[in-house]
Amino acid sequence: MGIRNQTRVVEFVFLGFSGIPYGHTYLFLVFLAIYLVTVLGNLMIFTMIQLDSSLHSPMYYFLSHLSCLDICLSSVTVPKILVNFLCQRQTITYNQCLAQMFFLMSFTGTEAALLAVMAYDRYAAICKPLHYSLLMNSKVCTVLAFATWIWGFLDSAFHAILSSKMYFCGANQIHHIYCDLPPLIKISCSDTHINEISIHIASFIVGGGPFVFIIFSYVFILSSILKIRSTTGKRKAFSTCASHITVVIIYYGNGLLNYERPSAGYSLEIDTLVSTMYCVITPMLNPLIYSLRNKEVKGALKKVLESF
Repeated sequence: MGIRNQTRVVEFVFLGFSGIPYGHTYLFLVFLAIYLVTVLGNLMIFTMIQLDSSLHSPMYYFLSHLSCLDICLSSVTVPKILVNFLCQRQTITYNQCLAQMFFLMSFTGTEAALLAVMAYDRYAAICKPLHYSLLMNSKVCTVLAFATWIWGFLDSAFHAILSSKMYFCGANQIHHIYCDLPPLIKISCSDTHINEISIHIASFIVGGGPFVFIIFSYVFILSSILKIRSTTGKRKAFSTCASHITVVIIYYGNGLLNYERPSAGYSLEIDTLVSTMYCVITPMLNPLIYSLRNKEVKGALKKVLESF
């Protein structure tokens, strides 16, 4: 009751860029450029997949969902950062903060599950080629894709319910550049023991579960590839997995740094860099990775450019 009687915080202040008192105009231009590249790159991938019949396959169907996710993930954080740069006030209201955190965790959880589904697609294509059309028919692909979205939103809803019970009595300065659960827990004046446990459980189930599935999938994939006698066949099989493996390494590497950091945390500057990499840079890299390493995507892009 003592906590409830104290003044509730209605606004949070981001300290992520407090170490850079000047040059916000340049930061605005940098983040704006990154956001435009992210949106346009992923939109280009999505549009090409819809228009080019040669890309109407399960692998590219899931890639189109990944492109949508990256646009959503970037749009949850970057526009608010840009507005704050223009207003010269690094703030966000309480309700906006909870909404930002909810959608951020929804999209990151969905992406983890989607990467696992994409690994299963590669497993089915390489290890079960004769049954591929049955294992990955259109109905199965639709169910798997939308299941990943449900997976992410259910996880986020669980955290949102717990977060709504947290109280912020006076401290409203977040050592971050957007609203996320770990930095909010640090400044809460209520008992956050359950919230902290939920983060680790979610990291293990929502993040670790798909990652373990991906590892096992690639163990079988690698085993099948090594049995291929043709060097050309091996190279082609590896090339179809290279982009996905790269995206998985970047996503889980940044996710591990962002959510499973030491209890003492990092310096504010390192925290800001990790946060930027996780939710700002990574969504921009995915379309570049798939465009530069995939011959079919490059071929479709060439057709689009030649049509103009």
